[in-house]
Amino acid sequence: MMLRRSLLAVPLILAATPSRAQQWVPRQPIKILVGYAPGGTADIAARLAAETIQKRHGYPVIVENKTGAGGFIALKAVAQAAPDGYTVGIGIMGQLSVGPVVPGSQIPLDLDKELVPICNLVGVPMALVVRPDAPFKTIPELIAYAKANPGRVSYASTGNGSTNQLAAEFLAAESGNLKFLHVPYRGGAPAIADVAAGQVDLFFANISEVSGLINSGKVRALALASKRPSSLAPELPLLTKDIAALDISNWFGLVGPAALPADIRDALSKLFLGAIADPANVAVLAQRGLVDLQQNGPAFSALIKADRERWARVVKQGNIRAE
Repeated sequence: MMLRRSLLAVPLILAATPSRAQQWVPRQPIKILVGYAPGGTADIAARLAAETIQKRHGYPVIVENKTGAGGFIALKAVAQAAPDGYTVGIGIMGQLSVGPVVPGSQIPLDLDKELVPICNLVGVPMALVVRPDAPFKTIPELIAYAKANPGRVSYASTGNGSTNQLAAEFLAAESGNLKFLHVPYRGGAPAIADVAAGQVDLFFANISEVSGLINSGKVRALALASKRPSSLAPELPLLTKDIAALDISNWFGLVGPAALPADIRDALSKLFLGAIADPANVAVLAQRGLVDLQQNGPAFSALIKADRERWARVVKQGNIRAE
């Protein structure tokens, strides 16, 4: 009789004991800090995930744009937040992989010690566009022209140490150490305007930012720096067919405070990746030229490391420094 009572008591004891294996669920609003203005890709990714999570699960998610210092003000705020899963942020390639390897970069926190990657949400491939009257219409023609005219081919960027500059220098290095002329601008709008006006020869930009100009004929697209076509320009030649290494996509992932427990990280990863992969979002992503990356924490961490190694080589070879 005593044995029977003991066995019957076991389920009651287990049921009353909290289990760390039980999946974490939010009990209050989740706040996503975005270091860039509304309407950009980082903001779009955050709001798409937030809206879908609320519709699918009923969990309130708030997007807060906290701009300044190249997006690092938002990441600093994430690092200083309580590690409870209710404050996360969007981290991009330029911050997490490019900035740390460019000498002179102003980074107000230790990215590896103060933040932890949760998952990678979306990516957008870069397109190489040129002035409408450029004397080259293909990548081989561009390379041949640059070799015959060292230092005469100019490229625009959004500043020293920017992903635009690194992409152009990567192309130069992988094409036989070509010599390009760098023309930095304070933003993408004036840079692309001067390419359209014929003042600068070429510019690397997210396909989502230049597809309208390509379609209107204001700039000419030479290639997409990707292994897969973009929904915004399915006929655009792939740069990787001429130069395999030139697979360049800007990515936008989710990060949290470094002390965020593993079970909360895993739960947030499943929640956000599931939202981005929702069938209702397939058309939304395609319209914006975005790619669903579906990378969990370990895969995201590996990408950050691999991209740092890649861009560190480009930075060293091009002797690049931040402004």
